[in-house]
This record gives sequence, C-alpha cells and structure tokens, in this order.
Amino acid sequence: MPERCPCGTGLPYDDCCGRAHAGTPAPTAEALMRSRYSAFALGDVDYLLRSWHPDTRPGELVLDPDQRWVRLEIVETTGGGLLHANGTVEFNAHYRHSAHDGHRGHPGVLHERSRFTRDGGRWVYLDGQVD
Repeated sequence: MPERCPCGTGLPYDDCCGRAHAGTPAPTAEALMRSRYSAFALGDVDYLLRSWHPDTRPGELVLDPDQRWVRLEIVETTGGGLLHANGTVEFNAHYRHSAHDGHRGHPGVLHERSRFTRDGGRWVYLDGQVD
C-alpha cells in the first residue's frame, strides 16, 4: 500500500482511506468519495462495489489497466455531513493513460457530480453525472 493516501489529504494511507477500505464506515459523503477515488487509484474493485448503492451497483466492474489516477480536486460538497441522509460531491479526478508504442501517455480529467446516500447507516455512492 502507498505511504501517502492517493486522495490527496496528505495523510498516511492507513490513517485516511485505508480505514474505509478495511471496513470502517466513512463519516461523510466526501470521505466516502475520497475513499472511492483511492480505490480506483489502487485498483480495489471489491471496495468500489461494496461502497455502491445496491439499487445502482453494476453486476461487475472492470477497471482500465492503462489508466493511472494521479490527483483529486474537490470542487464542491452539498450535504453529506454527519447529520445528513444525502449529499453530493463535485470533483475533478485527474488521470494519465499509460504510454504505448513509444508514445507518451496522455492526461485527462474526469469531472463528476456524485450523489451519495445512507444505506443501513453507511454512506454509499448512488450515481453521478459526468460532464
């Protein structure tokens, strides 16, 4: 596992998203979103599926092995706190595709406004609108 958490908080992985990946519920929608970003960065498909609402969860999830997630920017959060039932997190997730055939990998940005809700007391990802 990485020393620093991929989500960009600057905290050690084990003190940040590593806790959620190990089973500790994320306290806020933003914390869950950060943990999901880290799961994408680390290739943790099981966590991504576990943290997805059962009504919108896909049957399977296949990650692009050539895509490397490099930086997360939180743009805005609405709700999603300790006393909320729902929340949204708007973010930019920066990535780079691996180089092939001697070409440099190309960068990209995924901009999404994700919706989160509580299911059985735990925050889960419901869905998102990608721009």
